[in-house]
Amino acid sequence: MVRRVLVTGGSGFIGTNLVQDLLESGSRVLSLDCTPPIHPGHADCFREIDILDAAAVDAAFREFRPEHVVHLAARTDLDQDTTLDDYRVNTSGTENILDSASRQDEVERVLVTSSMLVCRLGYVPDGDEDYAPTTRYGESKVLTETQTRKRDLDATWALLRPMTIWGPWHLRLENEFWRVLRKGHYIHPSGKPCRRSYGFVGNSVYQIRRLLEAPREQVHRRTFYIGDPAIELLDYINGFSKGLTGRDVRMVPYPLMKAGAMLGDLLAAVGWKGVPLTSFRLSNMTQDNVLDVSPTLAVSGPNPFTLEQGIEQTVAWLKSR
Repeated sequence: MVRRVLVTGGSGFIGTNLVQDLLESGSRVLSLDCTPPIHPGHADCFREIDILDAAAVDAAFREFRPEHVVHLAARTDLDQDTTLDDYRVNTSGTENILDSASRQDEVERVLVTSSMLVCRLGYVPDGDEDYAPTTRYGESKVLTETQTRKRDLDATWALLRPMTIWGPWHLRLENEFWRVLRKGHYIHPSGKPCRRSYGFVGNSVYQIRRLLEAPREQVHRRTFYIGDPAIELLDYINGFSKGLTGRDVRMVPYPLMKAGAMLGDLLAAVGWKGVPLTSFRLSNMTQDNVLDVSPTLAVSGPNPFTLEQGIEQTVAWLKSR
């Protein structure tokens, strides 16, 4: 059956992959975004709309009459020099999407995207409404969730909390992490194993599609982490290093990297821009963050791609750029 699916944030990383998957499945797609699509094949289904423009959002809903809505649009940076008002697209923008969805009788299902950062890294929440954000972005996503729960649409709805998602069309990772790996500049602390909840975007899109199709009683009013079962961070890093350079990353003993990070903190404190290693970055290499994706897999079924397959696809995309 051909479905009409409206995707907000369709020009972003996850949105680009989701729109492509929906188009390949034969769905009719309307992609709303304030920036043009990064995939050249998505021009025909794209409409330039800022979701803070309530009238424009409502007009798009009335004209397209979506049956399914996947709300991905968001400001996602972690800039600490911000206020909550700087993330209005995550709060007021979500209100506009919920308003328009509530007015359309054709809307059967709405998936609203939140973030795993409604809780700090390493924090295991005691229930879906136990929050512990440490960033303005995380705080804005708490509001995204509370707004959605308060609205409680008649349509089937659910909240999505993507983990650290990676894969083709991730332009920031292409220009940052993968670029550093390609140049052989990345080093990793030895003697400090780390397990992380990451997700290959092919699996994430598959999970979203399954949540759109699953019976209402399995989905309605629930919160789902989107991603893969936890992996060893070094397996992920070495997989990409081998794919891009043919060798494993260089390892440096953790105490030496800790000393380097403390020096980096001092340099950053006196205004040095672009310090390569700080305590914050070292923590990102060494702090466990394991989230429970089993409730999602119970609905979606097993993920279709392994870590190795996801890396292979992503490396092929990187080499084609």
